[in-house]
Amino acid sequence: MKTVAVVHTGPATVQPIKQQFQELLPDVRVINIVDDSLLNDVIAAGHLTEAVAGRILTYMQEGQKMGAVAILNACSSVGEAATAARAGLSIPVVKIDERMAERAVALGPRIGVVATVRTTLEPTIRLIRVKAEETGQQIEISEGLAEGAFQALLEGKTEAHDEVVRRTILSLVDKVDVIVLAQASMARLTSSLGDLKVPVLSSPRSGVEAVRALLETLV
Repeated sequence: MKTVAVVHTGPATVQPIKQQFQELLPDVRVINIVDDSLLNDVIAAGHLTEAVAGRILTYMQEGQKMGAVAILNACSSVGEAATAARAGLSIPVVKIDERMAERAVALGPRIGVVATVRTTLEPTIRLIRVKAEETGQQIEISEGLAEGAFQALLEGKTEAHDEVVRRTILSLVDKVDVIVLAQASMARLTSSLGDLKVPVLSSPRSGVEAVRALLETLV
């Protein structure tokens, strides 16, 4: 049985990613490493800090020591730390939003990005731009920051969180060709959006699909 370690910056991503593993990779052993201070520290600083990046590397190294053959980084806010951590590991690191970003570029060129905190919005946009540059695509990005939604989620007001995010998504529909949900915690909203004119991409499933594709290449 292969083992995958998943590094989370909060509890909200644990269940949606767990569900995807159960469906797509039921025979894989999953180790969840959760530190909810990571995202809080990034938000407090307004950007990814050296200290947070160092802790991300430490957690990924611990996952490797526990027998993981791959690491899944579950948070877009620290995606750039996950990229840097690859140099300090002997096993591959999958970023949960990387495949989603590639799909968004393919579906563009007008891409909407929705997040509840700017510290997730900005690195997601940078990742999408990198993927566009890699393929030579010209894109236009529209930002959708769901103000107040993250605080509502912290306070346990999930309905209020969902309503703010839903309104933000709908505000972009007429402006873009595809919408990206920058946080895995928003994935559950896709089933309640109804029939929209544009596709809405979320990262838990595509992230675990990327892990599955990687595992198929490993002996």
